[in-house]
Amino acid sequence: MKNNMEDIDKLIKETLTQEEAKFYDDLDEQNVLQMILGLFKGKNKWIMYMMNFMTLVFFGLFIYCLVQFFNSEITFDMIKWATGSLVFLLGVSMLKVFAWMQMDKNALLREIKRLEIQVSSLSGRMSE
Repeated sequence: MKNNMEDIDKLIKETLTQEEAKFYDDLDEQNVLQMILGLFKGKNKWIMYMMNFMTLVFFGLFIYCLVQFFNSEITFDMIKWATGSLVFLLGVSMLKVFAWMQMDKNALLREIKRLEIQVSSLSGRMSE
């Protein structure tokens, strides 16, 4: 299967201009670190900076609630601090899920662009 994909990629690159071939190479699969760094590019990078800041704030508040929970001796206070811990931990989790969804969206957009280039390449080849 890998050889077949390499043959297709080679065929596509032959039909593209040099600039289009470079763009096609840039759309190659990314590792997790490249995906994470890709979140901080584009129009909505400010949202990701804000989300990461809020994640740190929520994590700090989670740690604070956890310490207060273990320092409490009254059951009602322990319940309050445990509830606060769960709420902030849930907030951290939701913000992380949002970031992973953004990474998935970026990967899908990259694959759609690859498909567009492939369709364009094939239609150009068929018209010759």
